[in-house]
Amino acid sequence: MHVFIGFTVRKRPAVLVAPAAPTPRELKRLSVFDEQDSMRFQISNLHFYRRDESRGGKDPVRVIQEALAKALHDGWKLAVDYTGEADADVGLEHFGDPLLPPFPCIEELIFDLTRLTCGGFILAVRVNHTMADALGLMQFLSAVAELARGAQTPSVPLVWKREQLSGRNQQQSALGHDKLHEVPGSDTDTLRLHYFFFGPREIAAIRAQLPPHLQKRATKFPPHLQKRATKFDTIAGWIWKFRTVALAPKPNEVMLLEMRSCAPVAMSTAGELCTNPLSYAVELVKKAKNQVDMEYIRSTADLGPVWGKRRPITAGLFSLSDATRARFDNLDFGWGKPVYGGAAEAVGVPSIPWVTSFLLASKNANGEDAILAPMCLPGPAMDRLVEEMSKLLRLTADVTLLHQPHVFPVKRSAL
Repeated sequence: MHVFIGFTVRKRPAVLVAPAAPTPRELKRLSVFDEQDSMRFQISNLHFYRRDESRGGKDPVRVIQEALAKALHDGWKLAVDYTGEADADVGLEHFGDPLLPPFPCIEELIFDLTRLTCGGFILAVRVNHTMADALGLMQFLSAVAELARGAQTPSVPLVWKREQLSGRNQQQSALGHDKLHEVPGSDTDTLRLHYFFFGPREIAAIRAQLPPHLQKRATKFPPHLQKRATKFDTIAGWIWKFRTVALAPKPNEVMLLEMRSCAPVAMSTAGELCTNPLSYAVELVKKAKNQVDMEYIRSTADLGPVWGKRRPITAGLFSLSDATRARFDNLDFGWGKPVYGGAAEAVGVPSIPWVTSFLLASKNANGEDAILAPMCLPGPAMDRLVEEMSKLLRLTADVTLLHQPHVFPVKRSAL
């Protein structure tokens, strides 16, 4: 549960952290996906660290600020104002357990370090999605972390290749895409936010409802030829199916599950998705993932000029990103891994929160790796989703649903 506490923060003046050495002066092109209005938003991350006695009293603010300047030499595209440092009269233990987004006041931060009375600290980072997605931000922060730990150069060079995802001549786009019918935004003024927790027991309970060929790993085949459903396949199929049940669309309405903006979608009518067993949804997720290749991605990029800046959003679209792959929870600046490292907000795209979600790396009470899925839906649909998932998971295991009483207004969107 979220714990709301009062504390005082002593803010220091913001400073500009310049690259440690001269950098080129040139223009960089964005990808066609970055041109879309729905992709032009701020992504925010927070990282909470405990005190580390082995650091001998070193100031994390100074160490990370110096590492940031070095990283900006190669990653100069992300050069930003360092919004400063601060001291808060609060300890890490006061923020509650587990730490969950959304976190307050993130809109005031760009690159900020706050010391805590317990000796720990919080790193806050905010960047425009057109400059870096989750993996791009992780690449940059990993470079800063390596330099903070004493490396002379990052082990992985920082690159900028977003221009490679540019549309070609329209005659070259030969693959079909089923995402071209625009609809208005949510017909509700309020949404409810809930967190769904998938630990080892919960995932095993879902797998138990799948046929044997989706459960067992065939060791004689390489990973890309495995028939077994991955953890993402299992969770994504589950969420997609029962989110559809909760929304109760017309049986002939087309439901789409998008796993990345440039990747193919899993597609089914609502009627088939709701009435077929869970394996139907999981198989569709696996099939869509297997279609991913560079030609499909470039073919999707070719549609950029057709869509323009307002990318079509269909009524049945649901976008689910796997943020666990970014591994923000492994980011070590020399003070060990964070207690929490990841998204500072609980919605994927602020303008369409009911359409997007993402999977976060987490841990259960036993310290086992787990996955957290924040979801936004209108109240009645959320009640049905919670009930459907709880009812089915109770058949074989206890499910942990981290209910958060968040209700917030949402502006009607024309996307």
